[in-house]
Amino acid sequence: MKRHSIPLVMFALACLLIALPTRAADTASAKGKPPGTEFAQAISTVTGVAISPLLGTSAYGAVHYYRTPKEKRANLPWFAQPTFWVPALLLVGLVGAKDVIGTAAPTALKKPFDIAEAVENKVSGLVAAGAFVPFVVTVFGDSNPQSAMLSSLGFATVDLSWLYNAIMVPIGIIAFAIVWLVGNAINVLIVISPFTTVDAALKSARLAVLATVPATSYINPWLGAAWALIIIVICYFIAGWSFRLTHFGAEFVWDYLTFRRKRFMVDPAANKVFLARKLNKVPVRTYGKLVKTEQGKLVLNYRPWLVLPQRSVELPEGKYEAGCGAFYSELLLVYGDDTRSICLLPPRYRGHEAELAKVYGLAGTREVGLRAMWTWLKGMFGFRRPLQPAAT
Repeated sequence: MKRHSIPLVMFALACLLIALPTRAADTASAKGKPPGTEFAQAISTVTGVAISPLLGTSAYGAVHYYRTPKEKRANLPWFAQPTFWVPALLLVGLVGAKDVIGTAAPTALKKPFDIAEAVENKVSGLVAAGAFVPFVVTVFGDSNPQSAMLSSLGFATVDLSWLYNAIMVPIGIIAFAIVWLVGNAINVLIVISPFTTVDAALKSARLAVLATVPATSYINPWLGAAWALIIIVICYFIAGWSFRLTHFGAEFVWDYLTFRRKRFMVDPAANKVFLARKLNKVPVRTYGKLVKTEQGKLVLNYRPWLVLPQRSVELPEGKYEAGCGAFYSELLLVYGDDTRSICLLPPRYRGHEAELAKVYGLAGTREVGLRAMWTWLKGMFGFRRPLQPAAT
């Protein structure tokens, strides 16, 4: 994200921390809680659910259900009804069992379940962003003028709950999306990781962070809110990395689920690829179309965040080959007996490497296998050594 947008985000968070607890004071006091408690808990709830939408939403709904008197449970929202949270928690339990058993299972047997979980995470994230987050962040909004934001200042007849909702709902959804991107990026790493031990470590790390959110909130609501805000800010600074990895995973999952390579044809003019490493300040996993200019140079045309104005980056000159991998193909820059992966191709290109070589005039194709764990980890986290521009 651009540096000039940082003050805007920080200003929005400051407004939430300073102004909105005043709005929460009346409702919280009426419920016997210190002023601002429910607001602080709402921040923690949104953050926790964003890390793992299905687990967070179902767990929150179950707790909400048992804390509600029996005569009022029929009026609870959808996520607090047993018809939702019981099967949701069962599904979460099955996923947990898959992760425990999966460490001893072959990678080929475990990957289809990882792909299904990645799809579930996207679906539950969309549902939570649209139907759950607005409910949580508007927990203080009501039509009672006595609980209006300015009541503490003597304006007891002014109802500004609509203004509160208009501010809180979009900010809450944005905060949710920023954290969810990082959580979903972990799912993508699990899908494309060839090592079950790495999968287990990534899952454990995410669950550990998730556990700290309700734990700190239980100790003190404002401690929990402060920790949740720290998580949001950290996720904000890596949002670009998370977005690119999320899109990378979405393309891979879609190609696998639809068996797209069986009906795919290489475009004779431009083909969609991902950068495998940082190149001339263009970040790793940037998505764009690879073209060959009239001068015979390979150029990647891309749009930052997929929607911003188009930019271009020229690939280093040299001998290129198409790498034929077990799960996806690569564009390789050949240095004698050594090769460097410059672009990663979605799985739809598997089996079409020879056609790709003809389109771009590559030197040929070669088989590529799984790299060592350390090299793979550095590549997935974007720590490959950037290429230097060729000397002229």
